[in-house]
Amino acid sequence: MKKKYFLGVDIGTFESKGLLMDENCAVIATHAEKHTMENPKPNHFEMDAETIWWGDFCKISKALLAETGISNAEIACVGVSTMGAGLVAVDENCMPLMKAIPYGIDARAEKEIEYMYEKYGEDEVIQFNGRPLCANDVPPKILWIKNNLPEVYEKAHKFLTGSSFMTAKLTDRYVIDRFLGYGGFTPLYDPDAGTVSEKYCRDFCRPEQLAELHDNTDIVGTVTAKAAAQTGLLEGTPVITGADDSGAEAISTGILEVGDLMIQIGSTLYFIGIADHLAHDRRIWSGGFLIPKTNSVQGGTNAAGTLTRWYRDHLFFDALALEKEGGPDAYETMMRDLETIPPGSDGLITLPYIAGERTPVNDPKAKGVIFGLSMQHTRAHLYHSALEAIGYSIADHLAIFRENDAAPKRIFAAGGGTKNPIWMQIIADITGEEIHTANVTIGAAYGDALMAAIAVGHIEKFSDIRNYITEGVSYKPNKKNHEIYKKYHAMFNELYETTKNLMHRL
Repeated sequence: MKKKYFLGVDIGTFESKGLLMDENCAVIATHAEKHTMENPKPNHFEMDAETIWWGDFCKISKALLAETGISNAEIACVGVSTMGAGLVAVDENCMPLMKAIPYGIDARAEKEIEYMYEKYGEDEVIQFNGRPLCANDVPPKILWIKNNLPEVYEKAHKFLTGSSFMTAKLTDRYVIDRFLGYGGFTPLYDPDAGTVSEKYCRDFCRPEQLAELHDNTDIVGTVTAKAAAQTGLLEGTPVITGADDSGAEAISTGILEVGDLMIQIGSTLYFIGIADHLAHDRRIWSGGFLIPKTNSVQGGTNAAGTLTRWYRDHLFFDALALEKEGGPDAYETMMRDLETIPPGSDGLITLPYIAGERTPVNDPKAKGVIFGLSMQHTRAHLYHSALEAIGYSIADHLAIFRENDAAPKRIFAAGGGTKNPIWMQIIADITGEEIHTANVTIGAAYGDALMAAIAVGHIEKFSDIRNYITEGVSYKPNKKNHEIYKKYHAMFNELYETTKNLMHRL
């Protein structure tokens, strides 16, 4: 019998990853492409969807086929994911009319968020959104395009998120998965009707400018002749709807049943926990999940790996230079001396809000703070304190989930942050929880391939994925360190409350 392979590709913030998975759900080859993200002005972040998103996919697809020698006729199905609820306007040929606006890290639409509150009122916003509006939401970004790029707004054939754009480039079909559509485009889609919302959509754009809702594992089309020439794939290869990176990574980690929680430590933090009910708490998000008939609790910050990257580029530039000269990865060099820094970083506390913040404070005007700096502190202290800041934010989210009767039974960490064992231990110590990792750590691309296997019936249902996922390293909390961290965690939260008015004045 001809062997089957599944292609999964995830377009990330600073790196795109792809893999080929065999019929035993084993990863047989991976390939990555690094790229950049533009920051032309404060709170504005941009990416070139055609050259980076689609360009990376084409490079990865061709590289995997060339490196493995696998025939494109042996690829049974393709799945793709990208960074959450980004936005790009495209013309009739699916060519971008603008630089793509990434997910929550971009906070340009602050005035548009204020306008939505004025138009609908806070109560109605909470009613249709389930939470306060934030930089992650697509509707205010569409309004920003209308207000600031009117020529793009008028010419736009479709307003697409990243995964919709990628699937359209492959198949000429404009689709979006329900999890992302309901979560990032609210209130433009009606969850009850399963279509574009007649009540709200026209306040933002024409209904036909939005993609069609589908389940993640629906086969929505096949690779076109044009896409085949660009990617090396065989024309006619099935393609699924696609997903956001966090949902796909949750699947890859084994987040499959009530009580499972994933902490995705990538450029940002993202939390997805499966729950048996919706949580009505303005500090977090709650809704469905990409597994049909499931609920979830969610949260997302604007900085995690983005914060460590800032430290690398501005305080550890020698480590970056060493890497470029053929030395070790800069982040490995940055870990030196961290183990000598005690819990609390000798009285140093960092607020990680360098790009505003989503949950739990929901404050796009929040700023980063380094508090308690003294002559005894070194850059290792500064970096250690930054890692602790992310740990405090994780602990805040876990506490809120518990308050909403959605306490996690198993916590899995995923993403690039899991490569830093010191950071992982800090998180375990701060939260007081055992933190697990999966054996396969490539992340969302693996989830994309697994969902492609479900789509063609190779895997019968989502719960069967558990048969293929094995645990990796686990980190148990140090009780002594946990007690020390409690007082610093309290000061972390008090520091934001004490300084937020000054942040807004700034």
